[in-house]
Amino acid sequence: MTIAVPVAASATPPVVRTGPPTGPVLFARYAFGPNRLGYCGPDEGAYPYLELIARANGIGDPLDARVVEAYWLGNALLEQVRPGMFGASLDLRFRRRLRGDGWRWLADKPAAGALPMHAFHVLDVFPRLGLLRSGALDDVLKVIDSCRIRWGRVLERDGDWLVVAVVPLELVDGKLRLASPRVEKIRAWQDGHGFLDGVATGDRVSIHWDWACDVLDARRLELLRTWTAHELAIANHTI
Repeated sequence: MTIAVPVAASATPPVVRTGPPTGPVLFARYAFGPNRLGYCGPDEGAYPYLELIARANGIGDPLDARVVEAYWLGNALLEQVRPGMFGASLDLRFRRRLRGDGWRWLADKPAAGALPMHAFHVLDVFPRLGLLRSGALDDVLKVIDSCRIRWGRVLERDGDWLVVAVVPLELVDGKLRLASPRVEKIRAWQDGHGFLDGVATGDRVSIHWDWACDVLDARRLELLRTWTAHELAIANHTI
């Protein structure tokens, strides 16, 4: 889920220049995919998570690139968010929506080790406890998998698309886990405009919904893998 950004469904992303992106540009790379499809919005927004991470680390700007990275991919800034701080934020945002067992389930997550990143929101807030047992399992898993930040290895370019070996989620014996890679076509450009400058076969890219967000170096790929696994373990406590 993301905060709403002023991007129309038919808009093209800005041309991306070389060099490390600023925090707002990095945020936009990851927010663009779902927002262009009309998904997400203020009620389910990312900004309160960004504010919490920044406050816990004494960083004045919630859109500082380090904070943005922590939210989308995970990094050491998350470890400074104490369970009490995170729990108070969740209480303010979600308690009135989740009654009884639903709220108690979510309220226990910070003490269990959950942290305020996108993977937590996708795996624990968005589906809520009963959604995976709703009977529409394939659709639920597809939505969760599309909404989380995925990663994959580029196999080839096909026009404005990349053919990518993507690592998906699967549900086995009632638990979520990362499955073997599968080949998908992922949009990386629209009318020649996109976020991937000089992407090549063999590169690892991050993906949000059907959009390729960034080329991941080894450090950021490891962050995404490690923190995704962390939040998967937390989510599996209550599936």
